[in-house]
Amino acid sequence: MTQSEVSTAHTAKVIGVSVAAAVGGFLFGFDSAVINGAVDAIQGHFDLGSFGLGISVAITLLGCAAGAWFAGRIADRLGRKRVMLLGSALFTVSALGSGLAVTVFDLMAWRVIGGVGIGIASVIAPTYIAEIAPARYRGALASLQQLALTIGIFAALLSNAVLANFASGAANELWFGLQAWRWMFLVEFIPAAAYGILAVLIPESPRYLVERFRDQEAVEVLLTYTGDHDPQERVREIRHTLHHERPTSFADIRGSTFGLNRLVWIGIGLAAFQQLVGINAIFYYSTTLWRSVGFTESQSFITSVITSVINVTMTFVAILFVDRFGRRNLMMIGSLGMFVSLLFTAIAFSQATGSGDNVQLANPWGAIALAGANLFVVFFAATWGPVMWVLLAEMFPNDMRTVAMGTAAMANWLTNFVVTLFVPVMTQSVGLWILYGLFAFFALMSFFFIRSKLPETTGKELEEMEA
Repeated sequence: MTQSEVSTAHTAKVIGVSVAAAVGGFLFGFDSAVINGAVDAIQGHFDLGSFGLGISVAITLLGCAAGAWFAGRIADRLGRKRVMLLGSALFTVSALGSGLAVTVFDLMAWRVIGGVGIGIASVIAPTYIAEIAPARYRGALASLQQLALTIGIFAALLSNAVLANFASGAANELWFGLQAWRWMFLVEFIPAAAYGILAVLIPESPRYLVERFRDQEAVEVLLTYTGDHDPQERVREIRHTLHHERPTSFADIRGSTFGLNRLVWIGIGLAAFQQLVGINAIFYYSTTLWRSVGFTESQSFITSVITSVINVTMTFVAILFVDRFGRRNLMMIGSLGMFVSLLFTAIAFSQATGSGDNVQLANPWGAIALAGANLFVVFFAATWGPVMWVLLAEMFPNDMRTVAMGTAAMANWLTNFVVTLFVPVMTQSVGLWILYGLFAFFALMSFFFIRSKLPETTGKELEEMEA
């Protein structure tokens, strides 16, 4: 084989294992969004108020925070592959339990278990990809996690729409005496099982292998999958960055800035802002949101699917530009774009008329709200959606990466929990226009945060990252 053919073969292999790892991102997205189409049916079936509904949706995110917090340290002890297998098992159990839930309390328990799986996937997939990918491809390959996530969201919303259509409503019976909303959860069993199979087939992370003194295995992985010209030297570089070859712990991220390393606080800020702009108000509640301003159930499902298609499409933009244009530039563009689109959406919602089940948006405000919400998704999906996870996977030094990323990911999920919990409450108490006005404010603040605090990581090997 020529040198070009060898390089192409290595590129194909590293893409292949990255795609396999990113299936965790697919499940991350699917499990997060599947609740969207079931929200109204669950509320009716279990007779929930707005706060009870918020808890039943948001409680998953507490599991996500727990999974993200522990995933890094478990992965340092057991390896990335075994933690992926654990995540697969949790997704499988959650899918079956949620679909067959008898009371709202056991539904919430099964959703928490699924949330732990999501938290694990949110940390392990980007960490694994960052550790196995060459620097020149790392941004694009790490973005596969977010691409898989957006495809998972699309698959969940499309599946919800198809199942609800077959049953003529999410609350109606479909097969074997089970309502359509139950089947929305049950179908997740298929990708969850596929994730477990793929996790068995991919190689272990070379950085984990070096940490466990399995240097020869690490060399073989680097040779086979990355085409590194001097894998022995790369192994030495990895070992040099690992402090005393011990597992990382919370002590590794301590610092002088309110008890934590300054870089960890930046990661926490990134993670929190990604949720404070309100992306999951759309992906968890979009069907309910559009029904609340006059759309029919069928129109709401179709609108949600269209939004998810936009989300998938624009993630390809991030993959194309993240290694060329730079992380900071993309994030700042995204912040300003989200601010403008959310501001227009808030203004449109302020023009709603009626109350209760008779709320409507007269022309042209309905079209402006829909365009603003989808333009927000465009900017988020092309920037903050994937690039935030890329940054968290690469901005921390080796000696703190898994714990620091787990801490930031936990902050992401806790912020997500707070936002998700209060969306239905705020929608009823103060209105959508104030809610989206707050999201616009946080989008603007995120611009100044990125401009003043974020280091550029584009093109650097992980071994070059310094706190």
